[in-house]
Amino acid sequence: MARVVLDASALLAYIHGEPGAERVAEVLGDAVICTVNLAEAVTKLVLTTGSPDRTLELIEEAAVDVVDFDRTLAEAAGLLAVRTRGRGLSLGDRACLALARREGATAVTADNAWHKVDLGIDIQFIR
Repeated sequence: MARVVLDASALLAYIHGEPGAERVAEVLGDAVICTVNLAEAVTKLVLTTGSPDRTLELIEEAAVDVVDFDRTLAEAAGLLAVRTRGRGLSLGDRACLALARREGATAVTADNAWHKVDLGIDIQFIR
């Protein structure tokens, strides 16, 4: 069981050495990321670097375990929409939160919009 679930924003902060990167580094060994959030991170990295090869190198260097976004997580993320509507959370945000809930883990994010929700899920803000 994972202790920490990373949002794409947390993984990107770590990769780019942004504020909060050190907090992600501290939990990386106990972290997982959902395939939806991985896709978000890969998208942003390839658009930033312009290099598919460099993007995949950066992801590999982060060495975070990846959890498939299956039907159960898809349904759970979709159902979170009712409680997060109007609070600026994306599908990716809800995917991360659904995985954290399922795993009984802490969701780690740099996204301040998450301050607006109370879902009974432990959330750690990296900045």
